[in-house]
Amino acid sequence: MLLQDILREVNYFRVEGSLDKQIDGIFYDSRQVSGNALFFCIEGFRFDGHQFAGEAAARGAQAVVISKDVPLPEHVTKVYVDDTRLAMALISKTFYGNPLLNIPLIGVTGTNGKTTVTYLVKSILEEAGKKVGLIGTITNMIGNRKIHTERTTPESMDLQRLFSEMKTEGVDSIVMEVSSHSLSLKRVAGCQFEVGVFTNLTQDHLDFHKSIDDYREAKAKLFEQSRQAVINIDDENGRIIMERGAGSAVTYGIRGEAHIYARDLEITSKGVSFRLFTPYGNCLINLNIPGIFSVYNAMAAAGACSTLGVSLECIKNGLEKVKGVPGRFELLNTGTDYSVILDYAHTPDGLENVLKTAQEFTTGRIITVFGCGGDRDPGKRPIMGETAGRYSDLCIITSDNPRNEEPMAIIEQIIPGVKKTVCPYIVIEDRKEAIAYALKQGKEGDVIILAGKGHENYQILKNNRIIHFDEREIVAELLGRETV
Repeated sequence: MLLQDILREVNYFRVEGSLDKQIDGIFYDSRQVSGNALFFCIEGFRFDGHQFAGEAAARGAQAVVISKDVPLPEHVTKVYVDDTRLAMALISKTFYGNPLLNIPLIGVTGTNGKTTVTYLVKSILEEAGKKVGLIGTITNMIGNRKIHTERTTPESMDLQRLFSEMKTEGVDSIVMEVSSHSLSLKRVAGCQFEVGVFTNLTQDHLDFHKSIDDYREAKAKLFEQSRQAVINIDDENGRIIMERGAGSAVTYGIRGEAHIYARDLEITSKGVSFRLFTPYGNCLINLNIPGIFSVYNAMAAAGACSTLGVSLECIKNGLEKVKGVPGRFELLNTGTDYSVILDYAHTPDGLENVLKTAQEFTTGRIITVFGCGGDRDPGKRPIMGETAGRYSDLCIITSDNPRNEEPMAIIEQIIPGVKKTVCPYIVIEDRKEAIAYALKQGKEGDVIILAGKGHENYQILKNNRIIHFDEREIVAELLGRETV
């Protein structure tokens, strides 16, 4: 593809060199550059891509997209733009042939529930006869084929390449999680969403966003790129987003008036049943994921799919076919007279939802094993502690992904929150030892919640060292079982 054609959607303010060049590949990592390449100089949190433009040129880059001057050989064309991230998103869309053309894209944003909603949407659309692509935290999927994922929402170039791969394999609908980071960092710039879904918003990522208002504004950007919106009207921030421009949205909720709502909820350890009301009729739903938050997730998925014209019958069947989502209130098969539940809950609201759901059916105690991630918003740590203490009978405070912080320093910030409650607690820094202690405490009717890791099978330690850490395997090992 000629460079001049690749740049047709980009506003560049200066070019040094020829645009009449063949470009066979595009890259933002200089180590991957080969052949006749175009290299994007992206300013990241740790590195500035402009520093690697020379290496990219040495590896074969014929052109670079830059926002500030860098010394390069004369044969390398320099394309100056104000925002290299935005330029990368738009160029990638062009380079990969605008792969979303005629493929509806559903985006799901919010603090909690994104992963589950995307799985539910995928199941409903498949029930309606679609081949669905899924992009999210746990994995990326083309139909039933899983593809490893590094982050919730891929970089724009990787995202467009993935869209192209999905199109080649016959995907006719795509549902994806859209993180606040991806919206702020323009990873989804140039994407037209057929439906944007808002689940909820609670404190998280304030290490990245300056305030909860900034966090909400980042989420709200999704609806500037969405033809239709589906909004949780029970969430205060959902109502604010509606007032800010998504006023014609399809709303869902339980407490207030909404287009889609649920009544007659019955929650057990195995799932939840409720009657789903929509503008197109109502039906009884038996969902295999317990908790009131699961009802909200189901309504969000129903709202998105009904907006796309999917029948109520397909919505019901699609919802009921989902047996669970990895690491989301996942009941492990331990063979014990107490229950062990794995959940990704790593925000105060997420943890509260999980613990309140457990309270709905437990006949014994709730024992909670949890920690907080390092290099992330420290303000939520005491809130997490207070939340765990309020809804648990015993808290075991441990390490999560400490990253570059000292695990005990993180734990010390959690403890004041637990102390605000009457819940007894113990500190066990080593997470495997903490799990072992919890299992030893388990008695008939108890529920042990392993919170924070969920689907993750690793721990991130200092200097970005990653070790294998799969809590399913650990529980099986500690209980002397092959699998759980």
